[in-house]
Amino acid sequence: MLFWLSQFAEVIPGANMFRYITFRAGGAFLTALLFGFLFGKPLIEFLRRRQKRGQPIREDGPESHLVSKAGTPTMGGLLILSALVVATLLWARLDNGYVWMVLLVTVAFGLIGFADDYAKVKSANNYSGLSGRLRLAIGFGVALLAALAAMWLHPEALSGQLAVPIFNDVLLNLGWFFLPFAMFVIVGAANSVNLTDGLDGLAIMPVMIAAATLGVIAYAVGRVDFTAYLGVHFVPGTGELLVFSAALIGGGLGFLWYNAPPAAVFMGDTGSLALGGALGAIAVATKHEIVLGIVGGLFVVEALSVIIQVVYFKATGRRVFLMAPIHHHFEKKGWAEPQIVIRFWIISLVLAMIALSTLKVR
Repeated sequence: MLFWLSQFAEVIPGANMFRYITFRAGGAFLTALLFGFLFGKPLIEFLRRRQKRGQPIREDGPESHLVSKAGTPTMGGLLILSALVVATLLWARLDNGYVWMVLLVTVAFGLIGFADDYAKVKSANNYSGLSGRLRLAIGFGVALLAALAAMWLHPEALSGQLAVPIFNDVLLNLGWFFLPFAMFVIVGAANSVNLTDGLDGLAIMPVMIAAATLGVIAYAVGRVDFTAYLGVHFVPGTGELLVFSAALIGGGLGFLWYNAPPAAVFMGDTGSLALGGALGAIAVATKHEIVLGIVGGLFVVEALSVIIQVVYFKATGRRVFLMAPIHHHFEKKGWAEPQIVIRFWIISLVLAMIALSTLKVR
């Protein structure tokens, strides 16, 4: 919205700054961060009043959670989403199709998560939310629309193509198979982040790290001079997603202020599904779906640990991990919660550096 002030650069001193994506990304970050600081405490108090018992705690989860996390309100993802949406609408170019695609995917998955959280809180039962099949069905429906939008927005030479990192200008033509692939990326990212969100601060920092990485990539592939130098494909318009990513980071930091151990609020499915969907949508928009698997490697491992545990238990009646997702396995082994969280943050940073290196290792 504020981008349009740049049209009055001749009459408004400094208005020319609003032309620059980097300037508006900084503005989006600060706006979302201040939004989180200003409205975080009132929202938490509101959620506490509405949720007498807080988020229902899994009875089959780690025993320590039944005491330490009991009564903590959920749906804190509303704070992140509100800050993200306000900052994006304020600072991004609203005539950019990629911004609307990613924003609508984020909000749609947030609504799915909100419905699930609301059902659980209302019944005070962690297993009474939306059925897994319904969540997946709605999620795949949203992802299908996003994949169609991406194919329509992408230049003809890129539509239906899968970019391969490291190799110079290597594109695999998936044709219409790009649709199910993109759907899998978006829904898989949303549910992987959802599975990771099990400890105070565990999910939000890796999400912000991934958002920062994808934001840099979006800015790079959206500039023809950068893509020529780096030897990557050019996707005009994606640079604007840096503003969205910056808003996500600002909103995430504002939330982390209250989610740091011991958490005053949980993001719930409202936040985890929305943020995961956002990462998947950015990856699809920038044609860096494979790189998302690198920078989001922590989320991939968390999801795989659940899949492996379920499949192996059904086949043999035994468990591979003491508990899944894998962060609970380490809890069972005696690791303190802050140890797990900080070590997982470190892993996310290393993966981000590896993902960024793919831009130039060609």
